[in-house]
Amino acid sequence: MNARTTLGSRWTRVMGWVAAVGAASVLAACGGGGGSTAADGTLRVALTDAPSCGYDHVYVTIQKVSVNQSATASDTDSGWTDLTLAPARQIDLLTLTNGVLEELGSMPLAAGHYSQIRLVLAANTGTGTSALANSVQPTGGALTALTTPSGQQSGLKLQANFDVQPGQMADVVLDFDACASVVKAGNSGQYILKPVISVIERLVSGLQGFVSTTLATASTTVSAQLNGATVRSTAPDSTGKFTIPYLAPGTYTLVVTSDGHATGVVTSVPVGTTTTVINGTSTAILTPASAMADVTGAVTAVSGSSTVAVTDASARALQALTGGPTIEVAKQPADSTLGTYHFHLPVAAPVKAPYATTGLTFAPDTAVAGKYTIEIQAPSRTTQTKPADISSGTGATVNFAY
Repeated sequence: MNARTTLGSRWTRVMGWVAAVGAASVLAACGGGGGSTAADGTLRVALTDAPSCGYDHVYVTIQKVSVNQSATASDTDSGWTDLTLAPARQIDLLTLTNGVLEELGSMPLAAGHYSQIRLVLAANTGTGTSALANSVQPTGGALTALTTPSGQQSGLKLQANFDVQPGQMADVVLDFDACASVVKAGNSGQYILKPVISVIERLVSGLQGFVSTTLATASTTVSAQLNGATVRSTAPDSTGKFTIPYLAPGTYTLVVTSDGHATGVVTSVPVGTTTTVINGTSTAILTPASAMADVTGAVTAVSGSSTVAVTDASARALQALTGGPTIEVAKQPADSTLGTYHFHLPVAAPVKAPYATTGLTFAPDTAVAGKYTIEIQAPSRTTQTKPADISSGTGATVNFAY
């Protein structure tokens, strides 16, 4: 692991293969009888993160990772095997972009198919920086406690789909989307952690390339998308290099967004069993400058005789390019108190280039400049979409009602 300081604690990110016997001193296996057998394999777990939105730090403290073969098992059911971090480890999620992993450890695990993972977080113990196991620091603001769900006790339930083979290692990565997981609570100054975490296989295939260093790194996001949805995303480093690892073989759309610039799109990018290189430093992607405009709105529902905010909604800003594809330009959870959303989007036309090993040639898609579709999703509710046109440079208000 890369050494770094998080709230006064220094943690080490271990790279490479970790043998199960070497990790045994920090593991506690429950429900398995305490010893490995010839039918056991090994599970290795790591944590990574997508880039965050408007935060300098997002800290979480992990106590335990538990796995079960049953997708419906409750935390009190049998069949759980635990990877316990002793002591609990505090991690700044925003250091885990661009292919960086936080190795959580490995453990012997009975061979079989596993359908559920639970991530158990430590609780904030009081006031003051030293007591904040889970916290967020908005850009330009102070470190603030993250109100976390009951997952500290029972674990944050994650859907999983992986196999452990006898005598072999199964590698999984928990992809923690801090941007979608940290939710503002109205004007209270408080933030709520509603974790959005996917379980992915640690593959050697992915995408790699460069964006221009003249783009503001703090506001630049590079994403690999399929069918208008982000599969994985990252932020470039100080040299402009971006790495999007752990992608299953397929054909992806690469999308580059940066404040004050048009959206850049590379279509039909192939990913096989190795890393696909998009470009080098001499051909780093630099998208044209663009004015920006805001699209804001609220999501409400009728409850009896009252109208209430839908606080568990999430919003996406989509753009349908001429001849395809549709891309996701931005996404965010709705405010956890007000049910509102706010996007800051480019007015200028996106620029698009087909992937080519000989170089990228971008052309503006002028027909769709400033034209977006806002999509709202909420649990147990129908997905809604509405157009948002900011092509004149003026912002738009787009409300949704259930």
